[in-house]
Amino acid sequence: MNAISRPDVIDIPALQADPAPVVLDSPHSGTDYPADFRFAIDPAILRYGVDMDIDDIFGSAPAFGASLISARFPRSYIDPNRSPLDIDPEMIDGNWPGEIEQSEKTASGHGLIWRVAGAEQAPIYDRKLTVSEVQNRIEYYWRVYRDAVSAKLDETAKEFGGYWHINCHSMPTLWPPGFAGAGEPVPFDMIIGTRDNTTCSPEVAQFARELLAGLGFSVAVNVGFKGVDLVRDHGDPANRRHSLQIEINRGVYMDEATFERSEGYEPLRDAMTQFVEAFVAEASTHFGLSARSRLKRF
Repeated sequence: MNAISRPDVIDIPALQADPAPVVLDSPHSGTDYPADFRFAIDPAILRYGVDMDIDDIFGSAPAFGASLISARFPRSYIDPNRSPLDIDPEMIDGNWPGEIEQSEKTASGHGLIWRVAGAEQAPIYDRKLTVSEVQNRIEYYWRVYRDAVSAKLDETAKEFGGYWHINCHSMPTLWPPGFAGAGEPVPFDMIIGTRDNTTCSPEVAQFARELLAGLGFSVAVNVGFKGVDLVRDHGDPANRRHSLQIEINRGVYMDEATFERSEGYEPLRDAMTQFVEAFVAEASTHFGLSARSRLKRF
């Protein structure tokens, strides 16, 4: 299936500059609920799982030649940052016909198909899901998103000999259940994840950290949020394919209770525009391209 033919599933804005060896994706910023979701929960609770406005915060990427791919559907419907094998059979009406490989995310109710949502871990459904509806979500949503990301990264690697990939997220202001210090404030504005340097070289991650720190943010690397499926599947630093995850603390730019943008929103968006410009410039130099406009090194 051609991902471009599914504008109801993904957004891929046109580039406004020459292509760069940088790809960004935002798998959890979608808020369009498919008609067959049929959840039995207050929609406001589902919003706690959304990386609100992250696609807009990184929205300047195409202006610098960096591709940006965003999901329009919510992660609570199906999570494109999970393995398609990460299925909870207790949610299925009948026997699942395919292979199952559960992760710790399934145990917490946040596998491929979410079982619970919100701080109170409220059940999303009052029913079991049919095999066909789960298969439909995988084929027409999960696969469309993942194929689009894979195709863009492969295209970029073919053109430039590799890529720098940023998987874009937001994180709650308090460590969520299952994390060390659960319920305590997250003491960082941002966390970079590279799955302990297996998906991105320490040098690329350090460059990103220094850029963000130079813009005034407190930044940790591989603390708590280390990256999940998308960086794991696409990060191969030995072959110049660098994938890192960036988590932005929601307290920097929004009110978690109302989901409204705070006064920190526009300064953050401006800062991330500067970050993307400098990141693209450095990546272009790394892959031997002619110099692009860049900010002063921090």
